[in-house]
Amino acid sequence: SKDLAPLVVGAPMFAKAKPPQFFRSREVQDIFAGLTLSSPKEIRTCAMVHLAYTLGLRPKEISRVRLDEISFAKSELTLKVRKNDNPIRLPLPDMTIKAIAAYLIGARPESKHRRLFLSLQPPYGPISEGTVGYYISQCVKAINPASTPYWLRHTYAQNLLEAGVSIYEIKEMMGHDSIETTRQYLHI
Repeated sequence: SKDLAPLVVGAPMFAKAKPPQFFRSREVQDIFAGLTLSSPKEIRTCAMVHLAYTLGLRPKEISRVRLDEISFAKSELTLKVRKNDNPIRLPLPDMTIKAIAAYLIGARPESKHRRLFLSLQPPYGPISEGTVGYYISQCVKAINPASTPYWLRHTYAQNLLEAGVSIYEIKEMMGHDSIETTRQYLHI
């Protein structure tokens, strides 16, 4: 009888088949064209957006970058604390070095704190991941209201894939524990 048909149990095959959200080339150009440097807050935001786009960093990772992790001489950022506790050394593109230098010279308040990004109001302490996410979000939503700061991270991963970087290298650069997590980021 129909009522005795075997029950099929399992995860839906296409439950996670929704395409990743990332910015197209023109949108990235518009995001960077919209960055202004007329106030300390805007200079700080510009540096945060550069780190999110050129290194694929999470807002939490951006909020935790320390001054001693940046090597201007080697054009590198060494992240000692990541989501999966795997430290990594990443190349810093010139545009990101310039954005960080502009922030250090023109906007970062003097402080004993070693975190790169500080509040702009006394007592000038480290900012939270929520603050980083808020300011990056303002920039990206001006271009695409449905976007989030993580779209910059997804765009970074997509750019690496399109440049011919292997999915295993992308996994390491993104700080993922699983290759399946990396696959979800990419539009293959």
